[in-house]
Amino acid sequence: MRSMRSSTAAAAAALVLAATAPIASQGISREEALRGVYPGAAIRAEQVFLTPAQQREAATRAGAEAPSALVARYVATKDGQVVGRAYVDTHTVRTKKESLLISLDVAGQLKRIDVTAFLEPAEYRASEGWLRQYRDRRLDRDLTINRAIRPIAGATLTAQAINAAVRRVLVIDGILQEGGDRR
Repeated sequence: MRSMRSSTAAAAAALVLAATAPIASQGISREEALRGVYPGAAIRAEQVFLTPAQQREAATRAGAEAPSALVARYVATKDGQVVGRAYVDTHTVRTKKESLLISLDVAGQLKRIDVTAFLEPAEYRASEGWLRQYRDRRLDRDLTINRAIRPIAGATLTAQAINAAVRRVLVIDGILQEGGDRR
């Protein structure tokens, strides 16, 4: 009985290590990305829960469902002033997950997108150059593929997933800022 428990525990530990190893090797860490986007700033991690009404509003305005009421974000401050906010958006591209850290300035304008995990085949991953086209963007009707955002040849699902994530984050940030959550 004890041997079966220890082999089960060993198998579970191996599974956890195998599952987390690709994530660590797939992209920049959140901490590195946050230091790069907000140099010298103090970073505070937060978990915010959207109300059902906020979730519906986010889905309507973004054109993409919010996968959860739980929103993971980081607030960057310098000399006691907020200098920006960054949100984690994890979603399925085709059959596997991608995690993005979407960083905004204090006014809610996009500063940078960092891929922190991409579990689909590497050839479907968006390049840094492609992600840069989102810099300094705000949410508007042109923030969509084949309008202000060019597609990715051979990686249409990746482009669509990233664009939906960006729209979702910009809307959620706007809702939280409008709702008096001005941290």
